[in-house]
Amino acid sequence: MTAPQSAAATRPTAAAAPPGTPGRSLDFTLLAVAIAGVSMSAPLIAATAAPALAIAFWRNAMAVGVLSPVALWRHRGELRRMGRRALLLSGCAGLVLALHFGLWLPSLGMTSVATSTALVTTTPMWTTLILRLRGHRPPRLVWAGTTLAVAGVLILTGIDLSTDPRALIGDGLALAAGMAAAGYMLLGSEVRRTASTTAYTFVCYSTTAVALLAACLVSGSALAGYDGGTWLKIAALTVVAQLLGHSLFNRVVRGLGPSTVSTAILLETPGAALIAALWLGQTPPAAAYPALAVILAGLALVILADRRGDGAAATPAEAPAEVAPVQAEAAPAEIPPVQADIARTQADIAPAPASRPPA
Repeated sequence: MTAPQSAAATRPTAAAAPPGTPGRSLDFTLLAVAIAGVSMSAPLIAATAAPALAIAFWRNAMAVGVLSPVALWRHRGELRRMGRRALLLSGCAGLVLALHFGLWLPSLGMTSVATSTALVTTTPMWTTLILRLRGHRPPRLVWAGTTLAVAGVLILTGIDLSTDPRALIGDGLALAAGMAAAGYMLLGSEVRRTASTTAYTFVCYSTTAVALLAACLVSGSALAGYDGGTWLKIAALTVVAQLLGHSLFNRVVRGLGPSTVSTAILLETPGAALIAALWLGQTPPAAAYPALAVILAGLALVILADRRGDGAAATPAEAPAEVAPVQAEAAPAEIPPVQADIARTQADIAPAPASRPPA
């Protein structure tokens, strides 16, 4: 991620607090706040009278505006030490995040909030598939969970197709947004090996805002002329979903690990559905509830299999040749042992040691 022997690469990472300590309790508290924040995202977007791409642009642009004084003043040294590779991958993560927003936000106007949120949170399933394509061999439980989740997706799309063909297009957009989010997660987990939350999110959100601004200009989406209520909702979306949602997930993943955070993110689906039902009166059909349950059960199996594999080292016969040297090592000095799941995920997506610059 960084230039050879950069200061950021050699800076030790704070160890995660053991269970029961104030540090770990704080992480769980922040995780709960993040879940509540992202659960408000879909209902707020659905209730905002502005073009979808414009909403995506402003939530990122406003977040950059809030982060700029902190990143450019207090963390400017970290930005300089990120290194060329970390900056490049942070920019790529920003582009993929822009694609995620560009696909997902329009889907909210074409299908129900509950369905769109359920499909976009299939990210762990696509992450597993991407890792498999890169040589990682997931256990059978992962494939069972993936199959179950896909069955739930088919139930959801079938429900929308039977009531409104337009909703099927929205389902497809939300599903593609979930795939894009998987790429964003994998890129981000690699960058966060050496970059702080503030430095990474500042570069990532800045790139996302620029990409979405270009998309708005090309598509002719109106960037201004909204009433006060619309601006207020966009500001609320920036605070609760972007700063208290995405950014806090990036903050706690070091201490709690990606398995715990990914599992918790699944709570966004019922959270968004409940908020939409209470606020927008957008209660999904009765048949959608078992479909949501099937998707959540499938994704839970994927995460459960991932967590079970955290403590088991791959055998030489099973480990792919390109990642075996990395997986054979214990958690490196800058990554605490309690975060071995982060190290394992990084190993799955990292290039061969011989082809990458030393950290």
